[in-house]
Amino acid sequence: MSEIRAIDDEALARAATVVRDGGLVVIPTDTVYGIACDPRNPRAIDRIYELKHRPRFKALQVLLADVDQLDGLGLDLPAPLNRLAARFLPGAFSPIAVAREDCTLKTIARDGTQGVRVPNSTLCLRILAATGPLAASSANLSGGESAQSVHEAVEAFGDRVELYLDGGSTPGHVSSTVVAADPHERDGIVILREGVIGQSAIRHALHVNGGGLGA
Repeated sequence: MSEIRAIDDEALARAATVVRDGGLVVIPTDTVYGIACDPRNPRAIDRIYELKHRPRFKALQVLLADVDQLDGLGLDLPAPLNRLAARFLPGAFSPIAVAREDCTLKTIARDGTQGVRVPNSTLCLRILAATGPLAASSANLSGGESAQSVHEAVEAFGDRVELYLDGGSTPGHVSSTVVAADPHERDGIVILREGVIGQSAIRHALHVNGGGLGA
């Protein structure tokens, strides 16, 4: 049987246990509810794809409590992206990180990259601080409406998810801006999806304060 719990210290400890044991949790984010698991557990990742009927070519994001967690995951942000991350995270910005040889994540794309995000939600960041980084996708069947309440997520997945964390209603689906590094493109970046943060804001951030891109 699955559990539906309000978010408190006891529920967060339970979520950490579920994730560590290879289970699935549904959590509120700064946009919609997400279904999430340990990004190092291939069987748990497979379960997300199976439950959602999600095509395998669609990669899962990894949610972080802080961009500083990237190094511990064996991920690097190329120079133009680390400047943008400092400006726009937490928030609707999804940089494409590059996996190092020591990366143990099982969500890495075939080209050795991984989309990451730090949600702009105190509640979600609290969950991530308890569980550690999570592989995540929206809590709905593939092609369906994203869940904006825990009850909508339960309707989609029922008892097939171990734990649902109820954080009330979420704002709704708002696309993050997905950006990858590309030395052959203008400003050294390519905008793969323009979302809440517009192209002009992205490019302006690369040139403020003299335009230094950092290491």
